[in-house]
This record gives sequence, structure tokens and C-alpha cells, in this order.
Amino acid sequence: MGRPRLIILIRHGESEGNCDKSVNRHTSNHRIKLTANGEEQARDAGKRLADMVNKDDTLLFYTSPYQRTRQTTQLICEGIEEKNISYKVHEEPRLREQDFGNFQASASEMNKIWNDRSQYGHFFYRIPNGESAADVYDRCAGFNETLFRQFNSDKFPSVLVLVAHGIWIRVFLMKWYRWTYEKFESLRNLRHCEFIIMKRPEHTHKFELLNKMETWHELEADERKQEIKNSTEDSEDECMPNPDEDCLVLKAVPEKSVTSLTQHEKDILKKYKAAQQFHKEE
Repeated sequence: MGRPRLIILIRHGESEGNCDKSVNRHTSNHRIKLTANGEEQARDAGKRLADMVNKDDTLLFYTSPYQRTRQTTQLICEGIEEKNISYKVHEEPRLREQDFGNFQASASEMNKIWNDRSQYGHFFYRIPNGESAADVYDRCAGFNETLFRQFNSDKFPSVLVLVAHGIWIRVFLMKWYRWTYEKFESLRNLRHCEFIIMKRPEHTHKFELLNKMETWHELEADERKQEIKNSTEDSEDECMPNPDEDCLVLKAVPEKSVTSLTQHEKDILKKYKAAQQFHKEE
């Protein structure tokens, strides 16, 4: 069978919506662009991908049709073009971001939605006029079936690259590896342009996940260390007011040291702890 030797999942670069959530009130989610920093992240991802693959590899990209993923894919491809690596790009609407309900409401209304989701559960809670992560799961299931049919072709490329969104990638992995929804909810978001690598050993059809997925439990342990440190130090964190699409991202973690968590990140962690306690009581 023509199964690829690698499946690489890449989250888009930093977008305007990641830096200013008010953008979602007047700009369609699918039209939100990368920031200058996000463009640099995508260019760097192209260089890293070019260094990873072999000269005789052929690449197939599937990308979400959102502007930020299109841009990310284009800039990644510029990096591999420099090494004359053969590739094709297809847009796939099933890779799109979780639908958050068209134009987003005021900050106070959105905060209520995020709080409700924390209490209800991140996988099953459906955003008003939008989707739940369970709805995204159904899209992933259909896309996986498409891939399995394509794998029957001996001409299928040796490397498959999926450029998508943080929630979509975690749901894709949940579906592929048959994880529980509890495991999905325990996972922290990916960093922008982070690579999640699935490798197929020779003479097998199964893909091994090479990454260790980072969890909120690990962050909770880091937070305990930070509390101990704060008890002996006078420090004041600079607030970072813009959470990511799933309202749980902690920007630049884990690149940040434990001591650099902002107050906003701590507030998000507290919401997570409250949600976890709610599940325990259930």
C-alpha cells in the first residue's frame, strides 16, 4: 500500500486573532491573517521541514482554507522549494477551525461562554451558533476515511503534511489513536507552527506518535512550583490579555520558564482546575 512514511501536523503561525481577540467581532474567522511574527514562524517551519525530509521524498499538503493556514502553507512551501522538493497542495474544508459562532459577541458575553464550556466540558460543549469539539471529531472521522482510501494507491506521496488549527489537530490525534475525550481535554494547545510527527516504521501500517503531548496536569505541577517561588519573592507579572481559540493556550509555554507565567495564564489555569474538579465531582 502507498501509506506515507511520515504524517506531519502543523498548527498555523501566530494570527491577528491570537493577539487581539476583538478582531473576531468584526472580521470573519476565516479571513484573519498572520501577524508579522506568524509569517516568520511559518518561514522557519518551512526550513525545518526541508531539513527533515529526503531529496527523493514527495510531499502532499492538505491545508485548512482559512487565511492564516493558507498563508502558513504558502510560506512553508517557499522553504521547501529552495531545495527542489516535489510537493502538491490541496485545500480541505474539513480541516477548518472549530466554528465559534460567526462574529463573536462582546468580551463579557464570550467570557460567559468560555466559563460555561469549562463547567460543561470542552469536548461536548457546543458554542452557541457554532460547533463543539465533538462536531470537529465527526469532520476528522470523514477526512480519515478519505485518507485511508487514498493510501490504497501506490502513488501516494511519502510525506503527508496537514496544516490546520490547534483544536483540529488534537481532535485528529484523538480519533486516529482512539483516545478518550478525557485525554483530549487534558491536552494543552500546540505552539504556533509546532510539528506533530507520526512515523510509520518499515513493513508496518501503524504510525507511531513521536511527540510527547503536553498536558494541563504538567502545567498544574509547574504552577505549584511557581506558588512556592512567589512566596519567597516579590514579583509582578505583565498581563497578556489574549487567550487562543480554545481559551486555554498559554502563549510561548513551554518555551517560557516556570517563573515567567503571567497573571492571565494563572487565571486560565484556575479555570481549568475548577473544570477538573467539576468532572471529579460528577
